[in-house]
Amino acid sequence: MQNSEMAGLINRVAIGDRQAFTDLYRVTSPKLFAICLRILKDRGEAEEALQEVYIKVWQKAKSFAIGSGVPTTWLATIARNHAIDIIRARKPVNDDIDEVFDLADETMPNPEQSVAMADDGRRIDACMGELDQVHAQSVRRAYVEGLTYAELAEDLRVPLNTVRTWLRRSLLKLRECMQR
Repeated sequence: MQNSEMAGLINRVAIGDRQAFTDLYRVTSPKLFAICLRILKDRGEAEEALQEVYIKVWQKAKSFAIGSGVPTTWLATIARNHAIDIIRARKPVNDDIDEVFDLADETMPNPEQSVAMADDGRRIDACMGELDQVHAQSVRRAYVEGLTYAELAEDLRVPLNTVRTWLRRSLLKLRECMQR
């Protein structure tokens, strides 16, 4: 399904169209369920989370505007954030402030790691610049936004195997560039 069609469904859901909601669920639930399952690692919990995600979609559809982004990204973000919220809710609150204070913050990179990450980011950007614009965009959409090969093929109006070939060759070129 094209992004414009999906955006139309979301806009129809925003005005309370139940058929549009049913169609949106039918089209998007496999991907959103996969996101929930990947994060939660429990099928039953992922199924419950998916139901709650669609409640949020029903409630937040009015906040989605056609120009605000890609519908699949908007939906995937809702699913991802909800699954993460469930994981956060599982963890017991630690009341011993002294114990918490002594823990190192391993999420923050040290200065050396920050410089290395920034350097890697610049190198990746430079290598992405060496790719054909369509191929670079395909790599970003597949590996950053999480679009499937089939979704890319549909959006770009090219055969599925062409997308697979583009991505494979692009990743090989990126690896080659990064090793220089």
